Amino acid sequence: MTSIHSVEKMKKAICDKLKLNFGCTADEATEGQMMRASALVLREIMADREIATKHETRAKKARQVHYLSMEFLMGRSLKKNAWNLGVGEYLSKAIEELGFHASDVFEAEPDAALGNGGLGRLAACYLDSLSTLEIPATGYSICYEMGIFRQRIVDGQQVELPDEWKELGSAWLLPKPQEAEHVYFGGTLRKFWDNDRLHVVNEGASEVLAVPCDMEIAGYDTDHVNTLRLWDAKSTTPMDMSLFSQGEYLRAMEQHAMVETIAKVLYPEDNHIEGKSLRLKQQYFFVSATVQSVVRKHIETYGTVMNFHEKNVFQINDTHPALVIPELMRILMDDAGLDWDEAWGITRQSVAYTNHTVLAEALERWPQELIETLLPRVWEIIVEIARRYQDEVDAYYQDPAKTAEMAIVWDGQVRMANLCVAACRTINGVSALHSDILRNDLFRYQCAMTPEKFQNVTNGIDHRRWLSEINPGLDALIVELTKGKKYLLYPQDLKKLEKYADDAAVLERLGDVKRKNKERLAKYVKRDTGIVLDTGAVFDVQAKRLHEYKRQLLNVLHIISLYHALQDDPNMAMQPHAFLFGAKAAPGYAVAKRIIRLINSLADQVNNDPVCRDKLQVAFLENYRVSMAETLMPASEVSQQISLAGKEASGTGNMKFMMNGALTIGTLDGANVEMHEVLGDENMFLFGMHADEVARKKAEGYMPQMVYMHDEKLHRVVDQLKYGFRDGVSYEDLAQRLLMNDEYMLLEDFESYCEAEARVVATYADAKAWNRMSLLNIARSGIFAADRAVAQYADNIWHVPHRKLS
Repeated sequence: MTSIHSVEKMKKAICDKLKLNFGCTADEATEGQMMRASALVLREIMADREIATKHETRAKKARQVHYLSMEFLMGRSLKKNAWNLGVGEYLSKAIEELGFHASDVFEAEPDAALGNGGLGRLAACYLDSLSTLEIPATGYSICYEMGIFRQRIVDGQQVELPDEWKELGSAWLLPKPQEAEHVYFGGTLRKFWDNDRLHVVNEGASEVLAVPCDMEIAGYDTDHVNTLRLWDAKSTTPMDMSLFSQGEYLRAMEQHAMVETIAKVLYPEDNHIEGKSLRLKQQYFFVSATVQSVVRKHIETYGTVMNFHEKNVFQINDTHPALVIPELMRILMDDAGLDWDEAWGITRQSVAYTNHTVLAEALERWPQELIETLLPRVWEIIVEIARRYQDEVDAYYQDPAKTAEMAIVWDGQVRMANLCVAACRTINGVSALHSDILRNDLFRYQCAMTPEKFQNVTNGIDHRRWLSEINPGLDALIVELTKGKKYLLYPQDLKKLEKYADDAAVLERLGDVKRKNKERLAKYVKRDTGIVLDTGAVFDVQAKRLHEYKRQLLNVLHIISLYHALQDDPNMAMQPHAFLFGAKAAPGYAVAKRIIRLINSLADQVNNDPVCRDKLQVAFLENYRVSMAETLMPASEVSQQISLAGKEASGTGNMKFMMNGALTIGTLDGANVEMHEVLGDENMFLFGMHADEVARKKAEGYMPQMVYMHDEKLHRVVDQLKYGFRDGVSYEDLAQRLLMNDEYMLLEDFESYCEAEARVVATYADAKAWNRMSLLNIARSGIFAADRAVAQYADNIWHVPHRKLS
């Protein structure tokens, strides 16, 4: 079944799946069963194409890309896959004719709980582009049972609940136990020489079975299908029946439970040794299974590993998969019998590293003792890599201070970012500013030694999903104005919209598209929260992971200042303004969770104050996720991208908002810099310090108390945090954090931010001017498509051919 080209054939295929898999007819099926049956039909189409793709790849002996990431935030797949396969219309009509509402069936699918934020969503976008550009590639991660968590807001506070997505979401997963790999932890090493070769045997190690569950990834307008391979953890130890028979049920199942914890949740809290141990196990588990699988298949095809680097490239998505480096060395030496220099030469040509953030929390450092205990052979290899690299650094710099900074193993820690820089063929940042920071600051000494390694690939988004699929009204307008759907494969075709920038009729139609999207979002919010949004208000949105550097708190401070202005003059003329937040905080991130509670306290105060009616609203949207973003972004009019300059590596939410016509209020940080290059000052709302100004002010000794004392409006806003709101909760702790530390310099940028927000409101009053800016944002967003980014990786880092973008 390579495709289905009629509604009748689609209905028959769905009914066959219902009968075979669920023992029911369409009349008896639930929405969930209809969703799963539809998924199975599409999966069968993709499976046929995937087999053909693999045959073609083997026949051409093409180089393959292996994209390793701890997370892939896939969202829902039914509508997306139908779209890419070109059967979306047939599927929707078939579902309707079988007695269901297609929208309800699509809505029944849960978001795949395989990711958390921008890192995972970027990886998902790249998988789509890899297939669409016809690049042989596989993504690798863990088949998390519950992913990150499902967020509930109870009494204004975040509560984490399990996100059990697999009941329906497993329809996309194809387990392949015949391709399982064995992963080992702990044990002791026994070494011996035989036939002039050192043999290393790990004795007494704990064994975990890594079972692949494959998810097919269809490209758009192509038969090329790639795979996302998700590793599930299973115990190899049989249940102890003697203990079970004695009634010691928990002890009998203990080994199974401990092993399966590896694939339980994404990013377990690691502020204790058990959490650190579990995180390290997760990372090594999926990396080891992946490398074993790739090397095994390579040998089956070529009969040797000596050309491994010519046919394979591993892309490390942040430092989480960095253990691919020593693991590949281990397999090449211990299993394939290569000496160190041969294995190192192949490894250095086989692995590339993308750095996604300069924040210390993502530049992982593992306790030496933990790696030494859990991964004894990997530890030995890391030590040898570190020793040799340190010799290179010493020879180049002859400076102990630089040696200490660049060391891989130092002071009882293993520095994974330094390992990546030492071993990988390339290191790239994800925006021009970020890549400059890597070259000139974070890795400045390494870059001086090997400048040719350092590159930039600005992030991109799947514009087929994040514009065409989620915003059908805008898609229809673009198709009409650009005379076809060419932009879906050639995103720079969006530039054709520019010639309509002064066409009053087109601008009015664009405004109408936005109004309808706002009405759709308002229905969604009312259904989920009971809040009735004023669709005549400007929808001002900050939706992203809750982290202090992203400065949701700065947004809150400004809203409080607006609230104060209304209290001072209840009759003041004001453009209705609805501030919408969507965010999850890491379970152990206490400050971030306090900021979520503050947002909800403020929303409660504002939304229940008669003075604010029809003027000011605040809403925190619970359980922000991909499917919510698909409704939120087309309706957004203002995109908040307000991180402290120099802290956001790139951002991809900024691109999605821009592509849907929202105007950015932001700092010159991350990809905002490149957005500014194509938009200019006149089509976005910039504020705040630049990265060099931030560095200079910190070096001079930034004193937030002085800013507080000299700005009456800011003084009053910070004091409001101390007093709290009508729910009686004081935020003295957040106020003191701002006054005594203010690491991300909210107080310094406050005045500039308020001025930018005032410019937003003033511009919004002129609908034609606003829609003109919106149109130009859409027209110039093509450069931020994932297809462009993936093509750059293919050309400059992976050196693989691809379907051209022009």
